[in-house]
Amino acid sequence: MRAFLERITPEEGASWSLLHRRLEEGIPFEWHLHPEYELTLTLNSRGHRYIGDDIEAYDDGDLALVGPGIAHSWCSSERLDPSRPHIALVIWFRREWLSAMLATLPELRDLAGLLADAACGLSFGPASRSRARPLIEAMPAAEPAHRLLLLLEVLLLLCRADDRTLLSNVPSPRAQPLHADPRLLRVLDVLHRDVVRPITIAALAELACLSVSALHRMFHRYCRMSVMQYLTRLRIGRACSLLIGGDLPVARIAEQVGYANLSLFNRQFLALKGCTPSAFRRRHRRPGARYAGGSAAS
Repeated sequence: MRAFLERITPEEGASWSLLHRRLEEGIPFEWHLHPEYELTLTLNSRGHRYIGDDIEAYDDGDLALVGPGIAHSWCSSERLDPSRPHIALVIWFRREWLSAMLATLPELRDLAGLLADAACGLSFGPASRSRARPLIEAMPAAEPAHRLLLLLEVLLLLCRADDRTLLSNVPSPRAQPLHADPRLLRVLDVLHRDVVRPITIAALAELACLSVSALHRMFHRYCRMSVMQYLTRLRIGRACSLLIGGDLPVARIAEQVGYANLSLFNRQFLALKGCTPSAFRRRHRRPGARYAGGSAAS
């Protein structure tokens, strides 16, 4: 599946964008990405949410934050109330927009952590959804200045949410904070460029000009996980894309994402996704997908 680049232009007199989608026929699968952050509240709709390599069921009131450059889509299966449309309230804002406010308004400094976590994608639990929902629903009818205040209130609410969940993606090297250590970026470049090739922690530490223990500390500080956890998530995420978009046998997919041991692949897949690779394929496979030419069909 190839994601198309969506271009988003704020309305005249606005510094960010809001879209109020009302869809009678359902939310179609439209695999896309853009350089903006996206916060989406989905109402009167059930289906599956696809954010990078993470795929989860969603229901009425689903709230998710997607970081820049992460391919994503929603795909509905039914309406809760057949007399009303599927509704998606979609908010877009650029990193530079919020960075400028953070630089001049120290009261907003807590938002930096929210944006860092959004590099993986975030979903929010019932408590945060119920508090944010009326604020977001009020935005379409609000005057531009009041709408901005509502957005800041929502973001401050979410940055303090203790029921937010990191999705199973790993951030790409370019999604890292601009101040990230260049030694870390060298390591991430290697991991993302050739996820299949066996590589040792010692070799990565040498690449970063660090001791093994220093590499572990730096990786945890920036990525909130170990090197091997990061690599496992990266490999399982690639496997998910192949399972959905193609017909390759599970054993062949395991090989293509760097696993020589099928049992290890199955165990790690189950631990991250809560089901076997075959069950994942049956649950999430889109009708008509076919494997062609060694990559997921577009």
